[in-house]
Amino acid sequence: MLGVDESTLRRWADGGHVHAFRTPGGHRRFAESDLQELLAGRGHNGQRYQELGELAITRVRRQLHRRPAQESSWYATVDDSIRERLRPLGRRLATLAAEYLGRRTRRASLLKDARALGHEYGRELAAAGFPLTQAVEAFIFFRRSLDDATKQASQRQDLSAAEALTAYEQVTTIADQVLVGLTEAYESSIGDKATAAVPEERG
Repeated sequence: MLGVDESTLRRWADGGHVHAFRTPGGHRRFAESDLQELLAGRGHNGQRYQELGELAITRVRRQLHRRPAQESSWYATVDDSIRERLRPLGRRLATLAAEYLGRRTRRASLLKDARALGHEYGRELAAAGFPLTQAVEAFIFFRRSLDDATKQASQRQDLSAAEALTAYEQVTTIADQVLVGLTEAYESSIGDKATAAVPEERG
């Protein structure tokens, strides 16, 4: 029902994150209503992935002020106005990933949101004359920060290897949709320019 190992559920119960009943034989039993709270993201699960989003945002801010980022080709060739428009990409990507991880149902709508986010930034950067290659490099920068935050959050929450791998795969799924949306927007922009360049036929 929760998609986690039994050992993880036992740790959550021992830590007071979900209530467990004890049978006379010493076995744990859980109320379905308590488990539904976890599925809805109101219990331990939601807190865990909220932390992931906060960690990712913090890492993005720190990385943007370090020399490797400032010396990269995509960062060095953009002006301050484009950098300001790019910064929310990291925050919104982290928020979407945290929501996707913390939700067990209706994830399709979040994948659509991720693709729409990619479209939004793709259109904006293409209109500003930002080359596609550098747009992808900028996205990879934000994605690496998100990947690192996922690893850090998994370690802090003492996830099993299988759970940590699942979290990483889910973050990859949401990030992939942003990248696809970004490239689709660039393709659309190229098509619009090609159409505009074709002279109208004279009657």
